[in-house]
Amino acid sequence: MYIFRLLSRLSSFQIIVLSFVFLIVSGALLLMTPWATQSGQGATPMAALFTAVSASCVTGLTVVDTASYWSHFGQFVILLLIQIGGLGVVTMAVAITMGAGLHVSLMQRSTMQDAISAQQIGGIVRLLRFILKFTAGIELLGACLLLPVFVRGYGWAQGSWMALFHSISAFCNAGFDLMGPRGGGSLMAYAADPLVNLTIMGLIVAGGLGFLTWADLSVNHFHWRKWSLQTRIIMGMTIVLIFVPAVIFYTQETMGSSAGMHFWQSLFQSVTTRTAGFNTMDIEDLSEGSRYVMIILMLTGGAPGSTAGGIKTTTAFTLFMAMIAVLRMRGDVECSARRIPMETVHQALAIFMMYLFLFFGVSICIGFVDHAPMIDAMVEVSSALGTVGLSIGLTENLCPFSKCLLMFLMYFGRVGALTMIYALHSRRKAAPCRLPAGKITVG
Repeated sequence: MYIFRLLSRLSSFQIIVLSFVFLIVSGALLLMTPWATQSGQGATPMAALFTAVSASCVTGLTVVDTASYWSHFGQFVILLLIQIGGLGVVTMAVAITMGAGLHVSLMQRSTMQDAISAQQIGGIVRLLRFILKFTAGIELLGACLLLPVFVRGYGWAQGSWMALFHSISAFCNAGFDLMGPRGGGSLMAYAADPLVNLTIMGLIVAGGLGFLTWADLSVNHFHWRKWSLQTRIIMGMTIVLIFVPAVIFYTQETMGSSAGMHFWQSLFQSVTTRTAGFNTMDIEDLSEGSRYVMIILMLTGGAPGSTAGGIKTTTAFTLFMAMIAVLRMRGDVECSARRIPMETVHQALAIFMMYLFLFFGVSICIGFVDHAPMIDAMVEVSSALGTVGLSIGLTENLCPFSKCLLMFLMYFGRVGALTMIYALHSRRKAAPCRLPAGKITVG
């Protein structure tokens, strides 16, 4: 009863923030048990905590090899953390409430609305049913498509487990893999396999588009004029951020030994860099220019209300349109015969500046503390902050302090900047009056 009274005093944003803390601590404790590791001795506190944070925040950065270090029980715990973290702790809690036949309270509906970035509380239970059905369907479809490939290489038992694991990991944009040394790292052994490439990329994009986008598409199908403004922005930005970087990677890098492998690696790298963390090539071989492209993609991320991280595609688009409005000397930010509210523009600017501050601040700190090259530190930091999971091998060699910084970035990136702001200031009231304007010159 005390717990329910305590929860009633918290805002929905505070519940979201604390729910991920609870998930991370629970996962870390389970991973420290003897059954979680293949050695039978349990994981070290740092390995368990870092893995729990990375899995719960659907990132994919690791300090130990997932396939060789963790037992099947440990891998199951990681997969469970990925699934709950991808959908959201609040979403899963409400789903359990519905499954038990209990009434979903108004507080739960309100928290659910904030957790998935829904625009209204009406129809939130119906939307949750759609999310659960869509998630189960797309993950099972992905597992079935991957099944023949993994069964051929690992047998029915291990192959089935790997197909399901990688399908859930890809849809939740987590980037965890079970390839181990045998696979050459992540999905590099399948760099030229069209089925694996298309399936994993499809799952990554599906998770990164966001559940609200899919709900809109399920109603209006391909009648794009009926799509909401947000759906049109997300779809347009997704297409641009997939194919433009793919062309850059294809023309600037020499990847595969054949033209076909080169094509698949370029396209896969463009898709996975923005959200997921799988890779079919060694990113240490990328040029410095391509690494900067990766950093931009990782910080951009996917759509709001999705399994992806980053500042979100809508945030980047809003800032771009605000710049266009200034260049055109317009007072309003406009798009598709609609005006974007200034409150949204201010929120986008605040999110961008927070990410920029954390990105450069932590990158400089890791560069000083661990004597790492700045470009390497920036790749790891943007990967953690964008909950991507791509690594050039620096994370596992960092000192405990730097690893703690990366854990905070993963947590911040998954919870979201606005959620953190509202959780800290939800009880404060707006000022009753406005101060006199003070003119300053900029530019």
